Amino acid sequence: MNLLVDTHISNSSGLLGFLTPLVKDLQILSGTTLIGLLVAIAFFIREDHSKLLPEAIRIRNLAVIPAAAWLMSSLGVLFVELANLLETPIADSFDLTVIKSFTEQTALGRSYAITIISAAIVLLALPRIMRTTGSIFALAITFIGTLAPVFQSHSSSSGNHGLAIGSLLIHVIFISLWVGGIIGLILISQPERELAIPRFSALALWSAIAVSVSGSLNAWTRLNFKEAWNSQYGNLVINKILLTAILIFIGAAHRKYIAKKLQGARQVYQLLVVEIIVMILAISVGAWLSSSAPPVPKNPRKVGIAESIAGSPMPPAPTFKNIFFSYVPDAAFIGILILITALYIRGVVILAKRGDKWPVGRTISFALAVTAADFATSGGLGAYAHFAFSYHMIAHMILGMIAPIGFILSAPLTLALRTLPIGRTPEERGIRGTLIAFLHSRYFRIISNPIVALAIFDGSLFLLYMTPIFGKLMQSHSGHLFMNIHFLLAGALFFHVIVGIDPSPKRVPHIVRIIVLFAAMSIHAFFSIALLSATTLLDGGYFQSLERPWSTDLLADQSAGGAIGWAMGEIPILIALVATFIQWVREDRKETKRIDRAEDRAAAMGEDDDLARYNKFLADLKRLDERPES
Repeated sequence: MNLLVDTHISNSSGLLGFLTPLVKDLQILSGTTLIGLLVAIAFFIREDHSKLLPEAIRIRNLAVIPAAAWLMSSLGVLFVELANLLETPIADSFDLTVIKSFTEQTALGRSYAITIISAAIVLLALPRIMRTTGSIFALAITFIGTLAPVFQSHSSSSGNHGLAIGSLLIHVIFISLWVGGIIGLILISQPERELAIPRFSALALWSAIAVSVSGSLNAWTRLNFKEAWNSQYGNLVINKILLTAILIFIGAAHRKYIAKKLQGARQVYQLLVVEIIVMILAISVGAWLSSSAPPVPKNPRKVGIAESIAGSPMPPAPTFKNIFFSYVPDAAFIGILILITALYIRGVVILAKRGDKWPVGRTISFALAVTAADFATSGGLGAYAHFAFSYHMIAHMILGMIAPIGFILSAPLTLALRTLPIGRTPEERGIRGTLIAFLHSRYFRIISNPIVALAIFDGSLFLLYMTPIFGKLMQSHSGHLFMNIHFLLAGALFFHVIVGIDPSPKRVPHIVRIIVLFAAMSIHAFFSIALLSATTLLDGGYFQSLERPWSTDLLADQSAGGAIGWAMGEIPILIALVATFIQWVREDRKETKRIDRAEDRAAAMGEDDDLARYNKFLADLKRLDERPES
């Protein structure tokens, strides 16, 4: 009997060893293909005012195949990984009780569940997509499912979990766009392919750069700088960086040449062949590097309790120097800031080439907002925000109230509407048309309503901090990233409604803005008082588990966070209140000048002004009333 069991397990282990790489490779290939087809539908293929044309519908129907394969392979990854973890035959991993426990109680299981749910949503939604906006939504869901397991990757040897995970996220996103873009370009028809080449060229260039930089950063996080860079592995990393840079240069030069000489199928296939060769060489260099194990440091760094939970080592007691001169990069958020900065600079450069001037004050406002956001996430403040509630609240106030005001006053939407490319044909809406459609959509009208914006801005404070959600989000890098993005977007939406200078579907009267600001001030004060008076910790035991040696009174630190939130929250709102009054006065002056100009024009043309016409109208009414009845 024992012999039979041992033989069964051995055979199962052999089957498991065969299935594990197979389902993982199928998951990567199907997910990348799906991303490429959705990119083709959303950005490569022509559309008619956002409606899908026959070629896009053909690609949409074709995308059902990789979507189904992605779902099935994601289920397969769940089963084989569960069997590997439990060291049992794969048949035992089909137990619903075991699957439920794995997906509910472990972070890795939850990430697999997110991937499976995302794949199922996309598979069900694909046949119903009739507009490019639907394909963009499906693309976003696909990326969520693709990136969820990345957050469960191992931390770096240098102790910088944020840099390791963030660089890997960027690497996966852009290599999926690059490889998937090539697949999409191959599968679409010849006329659409020729039209899509300029857009693909820009996408491929920036994707290749992002893949190279993020891959190099990720390799650096796994190395001990003092020991490994003089080793064979370190030389491989350097050679990979140089070779990838050469490949990017060759690919960019070739795409530029083809774009000028593009005349038919021959040039298109030449572009695809060279692009695929460049891509394969770059990926092969990465595979060559990954097949070589990094050198083991002579004195391995010990990972403490705090680092195993927060993802970075426990910092020393906070001082002015430590807070303002420390830097622990969060690569994911840095990537977001670099992207929006590059887009903003590109817009300003385009205007300058046209001969138009962009106000310097707006550019300075944008730069200050980016600096504040970076300080609150990757600077010393961002580092201490992981270990103390009071510093977390300071970072929250900067991300939710100070940085958004800077972004809003930099008028990014106005810049985008003036510089984004239009459609390639008269019927195509294009990127700028898509932005305009979003600004006039029912969704944006709802969230830009001052009451809804206030509910998102202040209501999320109670939902986050007064429920177990806060403690759960603090325990993962994805939770930190979600909170940071939410704070920034919620603040940007609120201040766009109140003091925004960008276009909006409906301008809110100034008196309503002032009332909303007073309401926000009151709600924020109430929330801060609730924090100050709380007698229990709201973090679900997160900060206590870190065992920090400084500021050991956790309840006092939480109360300090409430006081900080009250003080820092009121000041930006007061600034917004003053700005609203100033805008109100300026608009009244403009309206008065407009009326005066209209009256001057009427007088110059011998016409009565509005007041004279109104008095004449009243006089006519009086004569009608005095006329005797017949």
